[in-house]
Amino acid sequence: MNESNVIITLGRQTGSGGRKIGRKLAEELNIPFYDRELLTRAAKESGLSQALFEGHDEKPTNSFLYSLVMDTYPYGYASSFNGMPIDHKVFLAQFDAIKKIGSEGACVIVGRCADYALENNPNLLSVFIYGEMEDKIQRLREEYDVSEAKAREMILKTDKKRSSYYNYYSNKKWGDAKSYHLCLNSSAFGIEGCVGLIRDAILRKNNG
Repeated sequence: MNESNVIITLGRQTGSGGRKIGRKLAEELNIPFYDRELLTRAAKESGLSQALFEGHDEKPTNSFLYSLVMDTYPYGYASSFNGMPIDHKVFLAQFDAIKKIGSEGACVIVGRCADYALENNPNLLSVFIYGEMEDKIQRLREEYDVSEAKAREMILKTDKKRSSYYNYYSNKKWGDAKSYHLCLNSSAFGIEGCVGLIRDAILRKNNG
């Protein structure tokens, strides 16, 4: 594996700067970057409305009753998933899109169980970005102009959803070091430092 064909998946805690790290890494390697861009592609390729992907993005599976109710909502999605709850339809469509993206070559994909979808790809390097609570709160306060209490609430709620989503759909545990090739503390290394360490990991993984 080298920088010309590597597929990097980035799991991340809210406020850790994972998205910025992913985008910076993609820019330096001159390869495609997928975050919310993945939703657009999955919607286009599946025939499902993008509103469905936006509404279910990295959220835990809903109750069966809720899914049945939502199945009557006029989003105009494909009929090939008849009888399947909406959240499962969205996940499978997104899963297929990730597999296709991975087959096309080097890229960076943020979240959405991409490491699970591509776990058998020999070019995969799965990374998880975390950080200290104080730093994550400060980053969100600056980015969204919210209070400390609101930033903390955003972190706890969003990470709970991401964890539930990942743990439900994959065979691994969100944030557990055993689930990834590399875990990095952005509070310790910063955005640029994490990018550099990931690039170094690509070379080291290639050399065995």
